[in-house]
Amino acid sequence: MTLDGVPVAQLAPRWRAPHVGYHHRLASCLDALHELATAGASAGTVVVGAEQLAGRGREDRHWHSPEGGVWLAVLFRPPVAAPGAVAIRAGMVVADAVDALLQVPRAEVKWPNDVYLDGRKLAGVLCESRWLGDHLQWLAVGIGVNVCNPVPPELAGRAVSLCEVLPEVRRIDVLDLVVPALDAVAAGSEPLTEAECVAFVARHRLEGRAIRAPVAGRVHGIASDGGLLVDTPAGRVTVRDGTVTPA
Repeated sequence: MTLDGVPVAQLAPRWRAPHVGYHHRLASCLDALHELATAGASAGTVVVGAEQLAGRGREDRHWHSPEGGVWLAVLFRPPVAAPGAVAIRAGMVVADAVDALLQVPRAEVKWPNDVYLDGRKLAGVLCESRWLGDHLQWLAVGIGVNVCNPVPPELAGRAVSLCEVLPEVRRIDVLDLVVPALDAVAAGSEPLTEAECVAFVARHRLEGRAIRAPVAGRVHGIASDGGLLVDTPAGRVTVRDGTVTPA
């Protein structure tokens, strides 16, 4: 069994991961990872699916996950930063990987978990935690990137695959950049640094723009826990949940 010509048995050492589970087809990489975590899997365990039948995004939205895209989940165990900070860092890892492949800065981010290319959505990050009482047991970080998969016609104006601008790109090219870089995300148990916040703001497609939801106001950076800072008529507030809708 291979992934873009690379034997699956070589993926774990290639990415410095304790274990990589590869599936031709599965319901959800996140669900498979939660099962492994319940069984005691080590931090850094990776699940990759060629196709997801029930991939999901935030608020249980369905994520179209046909063969050709990068669909993966990575296991983090305590100590880890707040899920909001992890989502920001993971999204920046994907954006940095896209820019490295394109050899030009073109990727944007949209709080809290989306990566855009030329104004259309390219990738998303979803963090799911499992708790025992007040104690975090693990954090599963799911990442989906449109690489060589077709975008449904009804989404063509809002979504993009990387192959549209980089025809020779392969899934393994994206994975080779993203998975090892997540080691640093897993190790970052502290809040976002000022430099990380500045780097996010520089890529943020909504920075300085007026929004109408989840609160009405104007976007003004992010907090160290990954929350979105919004200036409203009543003062600056921190948004930690919800879908941001431009005004």
